Amino acid sequence: MKGVDSVRLESYYSRNHKDIHFVTVDQFVQKHPSATADQSAHTIIQQAKPLIESVLTALGHIILDKPEQIRLSLTCLLAGGHLLLQDLPGMGKTTLAESLARGLGLNYRRVQFTSDMLPTDILGFSMFNPEKQAFEFRPGPIFTQVLLADEINRTSPKTQSALLEAMEERQVSQDGQTRLLPEPFFVIATQNPMQQAGTYPLPESQLDRFLMCLSLGYPSEQAERDLLLGVDRRKLLAQMQPLLEQVTLINWQQAVLQVHVATPVLDYLQRLVLKTRESRQHAGLSTRGVLALKRAAQAYAFVAGRSYTVPEDIQAVFVAVADHRLGGIVAGVSPAGQTLKQVAVVV
Repeated sequence: MKGVDSVRLESYYSRNHKDIHFVTVDQFVQKHPSATADQSAHTIIQQAKPLIESVLTALGHIILDKPEQIRLSLTCLLAGGHLLLQDLPGMGKTTLAESLARGLGLNYRRVQFTSDMLPTDILGFSMFNPEKQAFEFRPGPIFTQVLLADEINRTSPKTQSALLEAMEERQVSQDGQTRLLPEPFFVIATQNPMQQAGTYPLPESQLDRFLMCLSLGYPSEQAERDLLLGVDRRKLLAQMQPLLEQVTLINWQQAVLQVHVATPVLDYLQRLVLKTRESRQHAGLSTRGVLALKRAAQAYAFVAGRSYTVPEDIQAVFVAVADHRLGGIVAGVSPAGQTLKQVAVVV
């Protein structure tokens, strides 16, 4: 009998990626019992599982009909990465960011990026205090735990670069002083399609700073009807209560690093990466991308309640982690999705 994770994932891939070679959790563990040998994170994961399910359920009441995008967003946060949401305006990107912050009990700030914005508008600046006869630092909105960088591709490359540098280093250096950003620190940036006016596309080197890139897309007909007949999402957000303490979330992020990755899973990961590097249409995944893929798979397994990874976890996160690093979707074709179809899981 298939495990719960296998049933859910198999259903997802049967709808979206029919040609992918699929192996269930139970099939993989039966073939490779040593894959679950490392149980150092088992206790904390078992304690976390009901809380994680509560968070996913609460977010699902706000963001209708998008369970996989919600799961991947939480996965990205637990993996210690940052998230890029690329979609049309008005698709629920801001609602997803705010509901994630509220549900996890994190401080939240939103910045609307514009063409005249300066780096100091994000990072902060020093101002002279005549009473103290000294300069005082006024922290910018980046000094929060969840930052929504709305329409990041509407601002200048200089401001984009300042934000992404702080994201990578998790600190801000101003006037010769280095100030650490809060923990956990999670940036959700939204990006409008390139064909819309007034956009500055992020270069590949900066896209690589985002662990995942997701698109919410249009809701189903039934979900849209529920939105039309239901309570305003802003009211639901205002009523949303934190479901866990911040220290718990930080412990979860540490536990993700202890999730075991067996040799067969690493073999499959490296075969996928090698296939991306053989393409003539795009550059392959970088070393940073490879490490991001491994960490994302560990976090996805953690969210599923397992202390070990299986090939399913790689498949579940691969498109979100790899597509924006491989040139993005062109004419409806996902380069990462094509790679998944070309590389078999060997068990």
